[in-house]
Amino acid sequence: MNNRVRVAVTGAAGQIGYALLFRIASGQMFGPETDVELHLIELEQTMPVLEGVAMELDDCAFPLLKRVVCTSDLKTGMDGVNWALLVGSVPRKQGMERSDLLQINGGIFINQGRAINDFASDDVRVFVVGNPCNTNCLIAKHHAKDVPDDRFYAMTTLDELRARTQLAKKAGVDVTCVTQMTVWGNHSSTQFPDFYNTKINGISAAKVIDDEDWLRNTFVPMIQQRGAAVIKARGSSSAASAANGVVVGVNHLVKDTVPGESFSVSLCSKGEYGVDEGLIFSFPCRREHGLVRNIGLEHGVVNVIEGLEFNDYSRGKFEETLNELRQERDMVKSLGLLD
Repeated sequence: MNNRVRVAVTGAAGQIGYALLFRIASGQMFGPETDVELHLIELEQTMPVLEGVAMELDDCAFPLLKRVVCTSDLKTGMDGVNWALLVGSVPRKQGMERSDLLQINGGIFINQGRAINDFASDDVRVFVVGNPCNTNCLIAKHHAKDVPDDRFYAMTTLDELRARTQLAKKAGVDVTCVTQMTVWGNHSSTQFPDFYNTKINGISAAKVIDDEDWLRNTFVPMIQQRGAAVIKARGSSSAASAANGVVVGVNHLVKDTVPGESFSVSLCSKGEYGVDEGLIFSFPCRREHGLVRNIGLEHGVVNVIEGLEFNDYSRGKFEETLNELRQERDMVKSLGLLD
């Protein structure tokens, strides 16, 4: 008999949601032995579009997809869910200040955090995609007071995958040769893809590529600005690649990390590397076997890899992204979004 997982997806009719749902339903997120129930959450005015997406899910006849619920009600949407994928958010528009964006999304993620707290399963895990995802995750976590801090994550996977590809191209190797891809900090233009602590065939990427100027002045800005480059090229933000990042990111969290590997994910800091406790900050991590078992799914322990070293340049990049997250936290506090 298969395991079963109930998954809530907000913004389910949006571009990322549309690219994501079929991959969840086909078993790519939780594996071929886990049945899936999807709780699809959208705004009331978008419900007709969501019903069309549900029709398409039905029309695929996925063997693992056992139930689809379409709703604009957070109580119904979060009822008994084991995973809440918070994809929907209001994008930044021209002329909008960052404080405006945080204010608008803050209200959304306050309500979602409260609904997760009140109605989700006791073993719920939360993976935030909607931007600014680190601080949106902080807000949701703050308002889900009964849910342990270590259940909340924000996506850095897309940045990690972008960085792995560019390093592999530069080194002339297969992307699978790039391991321990370390991305620090915020999912923003201050993130730091750490090429010193990333490995290519087991050797520091900085030594393999041996082109400090390219690494610092081409590679790092390319990854930091990749989202903007995609928008400029296709006229809208990353969708399929972002959905892939969600699938791979959750894979990292539900399967033990293979020896010699790591992954990057934003999670609640416990003070590692001097990061303020409680900030949602991207660290290199490993997922290792845990003893907690529920609904047939094993929940391992996600540990930050400690002991990585910095030089003056990388420490400066680390502090830059850390300071941005501190500023975002202080801003949402001043807006009354954290009580």
